[in-house]
Amino acid sequence: MLDPSEIDSHLVTRIRAGESEAWQALIDRYEGRLLAYTQSRIRDRATSEDIVQEAFVGFLISLPNYDGSKRLESYLFSICAYKLTDHLRREGRRPALQLHRRGSQTSAEWEFVGGDRVASSIARSGERKQIEQTAVRDAIAEQIERWKQSESWSKLKAIELLYVVGLSNKLVAEKAGLSEQQVANFKSDFQIRLRSIIGRMELDTEVFPELAD
Repeated sequence: MLDPSEIDSHLVTRIRAGESEAWQALIDRYEGRLLAYTQSRIRDRATSEDIVQEAFVGFLISLPNYDGSKRLESYLFSICAYKLTDHLRREGRRPALQLHRRGSQTSAEWEFVGGDRVASSIARSGERKQIEQTAVRDAIAEQIERWKQSESWSKLKAIELLYVVGLSNKLVAEKAGLSEQQVANFKSDFQIRLRSIIGRMELDTEVFPELAD
């Protein structure tokens, strides 16, 4: 039987190979833990879900720089902690700067300790958020234009139904006349391409700290 670190390593390998099932397995494995941690800090389910989703996107973007030297669980919690801190700064609440774990491997509680909020950090956070949004928008526009030039209309339709309309893979497959596997592959390809485009933008590490070595 594989130990947790071996399971994580296998998942990362499969995700890098573009397997959408592996990406879903990673989410299933860690989403509950990240959500419980985040919700314990802000007591808002919807916002907590958004933060956790941002954390997973952050991990996907940073995947080329993840070398396995840090445990995947710790790595994901570090990204989530950053996203949560950023949210607290935007809300004008006091963020903490360090993430500590208390308890055993099977029964643990993650907590922030220390840190003071200052006006300059809030301003920088707002500016960084705007740059981040612009970078993602430009990356999406670049990929859409590539698909238009190659006349990849099925991919465009699937991505629009997934991200604009918000349909499930199954419903997208039905409406677009595709198989669920094709939709999952299009989705995975889209995410990987966005990560690659953003990685080439040479942004300051404060914008996407997940891209830092």
